Amino acid sequence: MPEKALNLLDPLNSLKGIGPSRNDTLIQAGISTIQDLINYYPRKYLDRTNIIPIGSVKNNSQVNIVGKIEAAGLVKGRKRQFFKAILSDKSGMITLTWFNGARYINKLIKTGDRLAVSGKVEFYNKLQIVHPEYDQLNTKEDPLNSGIIMSLYPIPGVLRKNRIDSLFFRKIIRKIYGELREIPDFFQEDFRKKYNIISLDKALREIHFPHSNTSLDKAIKRLKFNEHFFFQLQISSRRKLAKKLPTAPLKKTGIQTKMIYNNINFELTNAQKRVLKEIKDDLSKPYAMDRLLQGDVGSGKTILAILAASIAVSNNSQVAIMAPTEILSNQHYKAFKKLADLGKMSCAQLIGGMPNKDRKKIISGLESGKIDIVVGTHALIQKDVIFNSLGLVIVDEQHRFGVNQRISLAQKGVNPHSLTMTATPIPRTLAITYHGDMDLSIIDELPKDRIPITTKTVNKDRLEKIYSFMIDEMNSGRQCIIVYPLVEESEKSDLTAAIEMYKNLSKNIFKKMKVGLLHGRLEKDEKDEIMKDFSNNKINLLISTTVIEVGIDVPNATVMLVEHAERFGLTQLHQLRGRVGRGNKKSYCILVQRKKTENSKKRLQIMESTNDGFVISDEDLKLRGPGEYFGIKQSGFFNFKIANIVTDGNLINQVRNAVFGEFNFNLTTLQSRNKIVYNELMYLYGDKIEKSLSMR
Repeated sequence: MPEKALNLLDPLNSLKGIGPSRNDTLIQAGISTIQDLINYYPRKYLDRTNIIPIGSVKNNSQVNIVGKIEAAGLVKGRKRQFFKAILSDKSGMITLTWFNGARYINKLIKTGDRLAVSGKVEFYNKLQIVHPEYDQLNTKEDPLNSGIIMSLYPIPGVLRKNRIDSLFFRKIIRKIYGELREIPDFFQEDFRKKYNIISLDKALREIHFPHSNTSLDKAIKRLKFNEHFFFQLQISSRRKLAKKLPTAPLKKTGIQTKMIYNNINFELTNAQKRVLKEIKDDLSKPYAMDRLLQGDVGSGKTILAILAASIAVSNNSQVAIMAPTEILSNQHYKAFKKLADLGKMSCAQLIGGMPNKDRKKIISGLESGKIDIVVGTHALIQKDVIFNSLGLVIVDEQHRFGVNQRISLAQKGVNPHSLTMTATPIPRTLAITYHGDMDLSIIDELPKDRIPITTKTVNKDRLEKIYSFMIDEMNSGRQCIIVYPLVEESEKSDLTAAIEMYKNLSKNIFKKMKVGLLHGRLEKDEKDEIMKDFSNNKINLLISTTVIEVGIDVPNATVMLVEHAERFGLTQLHQLRGRVGRGNKKSYCILVQRKKTENSKKRLQIMESTNDGFVISDEDLKLRGPGEYFGIKQSGFFNFKIANIVTDGNLINQVRNAVFGEFNFNLTTLQSRNKIVYNELMYLYGDKIEKSLSMR
């Protein structure tokens, strides 16, 4: 090793082999220092265990192959040119085809090049791989002959244009490691031994040049541990802050709670009793409760929310319940009002579009304290809504609200207690990351009298028989629902489809039935009238968009038919299915699949196999990933480079034990004692650490 070792913060142009052009290109890709470079992790690896001979490839299989380009060039098609190359090894040949970016690929791939190729084998007159992933190889690094495990890196367009490829990264990082002293660690040796993780220096070397699959697994575990650790540190800081927020303890269980509890016509399940105790214990403490209550559709979250509200009112505090839609707000108001009357509590509803006279009356009642409980939508967070003594905030389906909206409601009191509810079961790994700063209550038991819903996937050619079955159900006095998808990118066409099918079905198939149409663009009064008629069985069949995903509680509805079911996520399908089966009659969910793909087939099979929302949520997370789980992008939240909340459940629990248990992370002491370690730590995880410190 040379006398003067490289510094992690040295710029890339201090390295031989990186001229001005490449330096500028790497900076555009977010790589400007040696530290950036060694933290640019490979996307996958090649070794002899995952490479198959070209002669052994089979149709419809995903393959990793290595070979030499025997011929390559542009080919004239009927409409445009495409690029074709022939890749060979000793066992055979296969065609590689690019229809998009053909001229660009023509500049990059030449006859004689040696490539590592990944992709799906398909048959079009002959076996070929269309738009494969590929990496340029050096013959000296051939994984088939040398036995090495070869790193392949993410190569975005900005790098590829300047011929920066995996070969470049392997060469330059190997050079760096030849001149770099040991990378300092921010975890002591005894800590590493306890949690069975290797040193940071070893992990960062092995991630690029693994000696074996075992050593690679250890490197990946250590780097994942780092990311989860500092993320959980941020969550830990939030929890510590929450425990320091003084608030009025709600210890008294008054006559209001007793009157409601004694007058409900069913017995709480053991799970409900357990969760109610958790809520009561939290409310009695001198700092604000921050609890997430999750339970499957129909598990009985609402009654627990009402009982929690009655405890707050018993202690002379007001309660605000915020729901994401008017339909769900109406449902909650109906449930809360009925039981609030039993408990001699005043209950009102505040939503957008109310007559000004009614709105002013409610706002006045909240400010004076005459109204104990208010149920509403976003209307609750308007500036002129002032509470006399807001002590408990209940937010339903909170993922549909922005963070600022939830904070705005809480700020209308003095550190009020907070209960968040969701009928979307959240996988445990997601709950302890996305909601890790909250205490978690789970109702994992359904009422004993619940009849399981039968779910069946069908093709469109079965619709005639299904419509006949629905008519039989309605003739027996029961009700049915047909749902059409409504998604952002094709909102207009989907809405048109729902309206057109309403016209068609009401005039033809269901002409003897009373058919209603519900969608998001109807005026509030129209929606309310339709829902009232459906609740009172004046409408036999409701045709709707996904506006009914949450908020409809009609025990007489027994059939849910979902059109284009392949376009929905599993969790959304489960929510829709929960609109039926709420009574004592056998119910059915029929999923009409119009377009078949492997992914949609797998999703719909899961729906057929289980009614357990927690099983479904786990599968949904695996299929869609965390960014799409709630139907919105969470890219800023899950900005992990190597960690994976879908698969890292055991590691996340291990990390949480370290962070929430015995670990005392003192950044100030570290900065004074070891500047090198401090700088490395702040470089890697500074954004998370700074957020954590600001929340202490």
